[in-house]
Amino acid sequence: MTIEVKVPDIGDFAEVPVVSILVSVGDVIALEDPIVELESDKATLEVPSSAAGKVLEIKVAEGDNVAEGSLILVLEADATSGAVETPAPAAAATAAPASSPAQAATAPVAAITDSGFGKAHASPSVRAFARQLEIDIAKVNGSGRKGRILREDITAHLKSTTAPAATAPAASGGMGIPPIPAVDFSKFGKIEDVEMPRIKKISGPALHRSWLNIPHVTHNEEADITDLDGYRRELDGIAKTEGYRVTLLSFVVKASVSALKQHWEVNSSIHPDGDKLIKKDFYNIGFAADTPNGLMVPVIKDADRKGIVEISKDLMELSAKARDGKLKGDDMSGATFTISSLGGIGGTSFTPIVNAPEVAILGLTRSKMAPVWNKESSEFEPRLMQPLSMSYDHRAIDGALAARFCATLKHLLGDVRRLML
Repeated sequence: MTIEVKVPDIGDFAEVPVVSILVSVGDVIALEDPIVELESDKATLEVPSSAAGKVLEIKVAEGDNVAEGSLILVLEADATSGAVETPAPAAAATAAPASSPAQAATAPVAAITDSGFGKAHASPSVRAFARQLEIDIAKVNGSGRKGRILREDITAHLKSTTAPAATAPAASGGMGIPPIPAVDFSKFGKIEDVEMPRIKKISGPALHRSWLNIPHVTHNEEADITDLDGYRRELDGIAKTEGYRVTLLSFVVKASVSALKQHWEVNSSIHPDGDKLIKKDFYNIGFAADTPNGLMVPVIKDADRKGIVEISKDLMELSAKARDGKLKGDDMSGATFTISSLGGIGGTSFTPIVNAPEVAILGLTRSKMAPVWNKESSEFEPRLMQPLSMSYDHRAIDGALAARFCATLKHLLGDVRRLML
């Protein structure tokens, strides 16, 4: 019996390029073995097989665009196996922030006339990197699996074909900013090239794009969470018995939604024409999740309709899926505001990069006990203070609005009863 293996539900991705075929005709594969890699501008997805058997035909080629339902390959099924519902593909990378058409228009790439460019065995991000450096990718030797061209291969090729580093061509996609000169560090001591996690390879160019296109400003504030933390500990004690946890992030998500409702511009996006703001009447909160492969940004959908308990359960479930590489495209899309929490790691403030096309992102560092003046008792009291760092797009949000938003957030976190209104 033959079985057709097709592309499963991959969220809101459509026409996604095949960047690598992981099996060959004649291979015997097991259920859920990865068979192809797809790569969009947001994530790299390994598509697992929906059945076990011997590969008879491969119906796609590297560089083909596929969507949900596209035929990938045909199997001769094992006698004991049959088709099953295809599990969601494991997302091996994240949350590279999507750019608006207006932003994309500000970063044109140099034209490359090489006829074989589109067929190069490389990811879209690597091909774009080659275009930026005006390198004919067909002449680059790939060092990755099956000869796949990696970003460092482009850099090595540039180093080997350029005269002194100072004469390297300017990167046309970086607003005319020349690339950092290549340095041969082996002249100074022993070195080793360590492959970057795939998440960083994909999210890096998007973060760079956001940093270049958005005029970032960061506003720092402190919130007194002494009373809130006491209440959180009570809820967390109960939650532990039910298999989940209640963290400070749950309350910050809740408070952020309330503050966003009062200051709608912080929940908006800049219209592609650059003359308007897109006002959003929904509140999807992204949060940076630390995983073994790097940061990913799952999204809590309709956070305005959820209480602390439901938000806490969403945080736990999405964080677990991120660590296990099981996030789907829909789990990482549609955010209107993002929170990046360094938790108990440390720090007093930082400048998180706005996750375009959002216009603001909130950073949390480690809370600390500090003496705070009490006007009523005329003495200092120990209070638990939470640092807040909000980066924002100055085109959409001015300093006064950012200060008012953070003041609102501080006010809400200062008294847990206000979050229940």
